[in-house]
Amino acid sequence: MEKRRLGNTDMNVSVLGFGGSEIGYERASLSSVGKLLNGALDAGLNVIDTAECYVTSEELIGKAISGRRAEYYLFTKCGHGRGWNYPDWRPASLWKSIERSLVRLKTDYVDLLQLHSCLLAELRKGDVIEFLKGARERGYTRYIGYSGDGQAALYAAGCGAFDTLQTSINIADQEALDLTLPVAQKRNMGVIAKRPLANVAWGGGDRPPRDGYAYPYWERLQKLKYNFLPGDLDHSVATALRFVLTVSGVHTAIVGTTKPGRFSENAVALQAGALTDELFESIRSRWREVAGSDWVGQI
Repeated sequence: MEKRRLGNTDMNVSVLGFGGSEIGYERASLSSVGKLLNGALDAGLNVIDTAECYVTSEELIGKAISGRRAEYYLFTKCGHGRGWNYPDWRPASLWKSIERSLVRLKTDYVDLLQLHSCLLAELRKGDVIEFLKGARERGYTRYIGYSGDGQAALYAAGCGAFDTLQTSINIADQEALDLTLPVAQKRNMGVIAKRPLANVAWGGGDRPPRDGYAYPYWERLQKLKYNFLPGDLDHSVATALRFVLTVSGVHTAIVGTTKPGRFSENAVALQAGALTDELFESIRSRWREVAGSDWVGQI
């Protein structure tokens, strides 16, 4: 699998990474996660990204593959120690969060510790950034990053404190390409694309629930009407993923799944390499033509 240097870090990351939210929220079994993650590592993937609020995700990762710790870079996030709906940016809470994450993940350190969708006002106060620097000094993490979108992500990219930016990038979510990526590239930050497959919102046929995670993307795609979406689903998924990895400045795209074998399939799809200039520009042009001012990055 192709690897890219993650910005100014020393990490040569696989272009395809694992996102740990689904295995936690969907309460995947340890057996299935073991097959999934070991298969992903065998396929050449070396990026594992999770968060303390992804229910059982950290514990599952720790139990399933801590014995192969030298084979992957481990990323986690903090700021929602009591769950996604209860953000808590107090330094004391953040310290408890990372210490608990290390226990769950069965490791002495993570390669990257990220603030998880921290609001702009909190970032400007500076306390959360000082916490991250302190965690790095203690050896809990080697690098520090920000995960989020919009103006908070723009501030994080421009302030000079972070090594990496994790942000939403996909065929239905392109705000970051114009808003934050130019700033991140100027500073040579590592860029991690989250939600790179737009939840495959076009793949189910029926409209998803309005309160569902995929609905905003489904609604946008009804207007974007990319000509590669109808027809073979494997082809459209591969095109969507290759689009993200063709974006200048993106180093890795994290994909979540609970299905063993999916990463081998995605790895094969990526062997086709970057999209042609013509196809890439057609997707970008269609976005510029159709996207509304309210089509902002989705958390």
